[in-house]
Amino acid sequence: MKKALTIISLSLAITGCNNPSQMSTEKNDASLPLSADYQVGLHTQFKDNFMIGTALAATDILSRDDSIRKLVAKEFNAVTAENVLKWEIIHPKPNVYDFKAPDRLVDFAEKNNIFLVGHALVWHHQRPDWIFENNNGSTVSREVLLGRMEEHINKVAGRYKNRIDAWDVVNEALEEDGSLRESAWFKIIGEDYIEQAFRMAEKAAPNAKLYYNDYNLFEPEKRDGAIKLIKNLQAKGVKIDGIGIQGHYGLYYPDLNQLEDSIKAFTELGIDIFISELDITVLPLPGGRNQGADIALDIALDKQSEDKMNPYPKELPAVIEAKLGKRYQEIFSVLNKYKDHISRVSLWGISDAHTWRNDWPVKGRTDYPLFFDRNMNKKPFVSRLSPTE
Repeated sequence: MKKALTIISLSLAITGCNNPSQMSTEKNDASLPLSADYQVGLHTQFKDNFMIGTALAATDILSRDDSIRKLVAKEFNAVTAENVLKWEIIHPKPNVYDFKAPDRLVDFAEKNNIFLVGHALVWHHQRPDWIFENNNGSTVSREVLLGRMEEHINKVAGRYKNRIDAWDVVNEALEEDGSLRESAWFKIIGEDYIEQAFRMAEKAAPNAKLYYNDYNLFEPEKRDGAIKLIKNLQAKGVKIDGIGIQGHYGLYYPDLNQLEDSIKAFTELGIDIFISELDITVLPLPGGRNQGADIALDIALDKQSEDKMNPYPKELPAVIEAKLGKRYQEIFSVLNKYKDHISRVSLWGISDAHTWRNDWPVKGRTDYPLFFDRNMNKKPFVSRLSPTE
């Protein structure tokens, strides 16, 4: 799929900091007292609530510098493979697999007693085109594509049977209105491709947790689509253990009531719930609205807009960091409330230095969405996210 390229001029609404009078009255988060949790690992801080996780990239896994891996082992008790298990990385050509980074990741997780999530077996992005093509370039049949899907799942999930604890089996299969996305998987196999993927994953890794994962699930229509999808699988006796609610949020969205309503709705399905990809952008939103998390989105700015859409290239002002801390506290107040239903909360990255937010949906910006800053220091507000005060 080619990336959509949109040119934005700055008649845009700038929503990252759109209330200057409110900003000037915010307290600097650093002025508040730190709890004892600031010095302990995050997994200890949240031990009575849920697992706390992060995503590891190939560079983090393979680097000779083990400082990031040491930090992850100290702070987190869950890890998601950010990219190394995606089809285009691990299976770029027919009969060609690259297990070097995944093998290292699995060894690291086992050594440090970390819950490991494989991400993702079936997705419409980050997959090579050959999956859907015959040798002459024509589109494969349903039977051929199902065979390729099964071979891939058996080879990848089967290799790590009883070593990877959970799999995001299908990722982002829904449109914003809750209907099934008309991806190549859908067009060639039909809507039962999701069912087939889950059945194949259960056969390849029978002891692993099997999840569906998607973004914007706080939106009522998309939430209802996910509920319909899960109920349909359950009615057919398909194993589905949980729903991953991607947490790609901003300073002013989602509405906390909508987030809570979605968590409540998913609890009624009797499945595991987890926040799978948490980060909170502090930057203005192109077009003044939530863009979701579609990685195909690639927005180019005119010269007039560049500075205004990248307002903090050198450092984050204290007043904005205070807003970030407050927003995280608001989100965690909801998550902590449902700790009996939420098994895991995973950040989508380790530090601000290496976050996809720096290049999405506009390349080359400087964002500050995670718990650790660019120098790998834990941000002061993090200690106030667990309900221990």
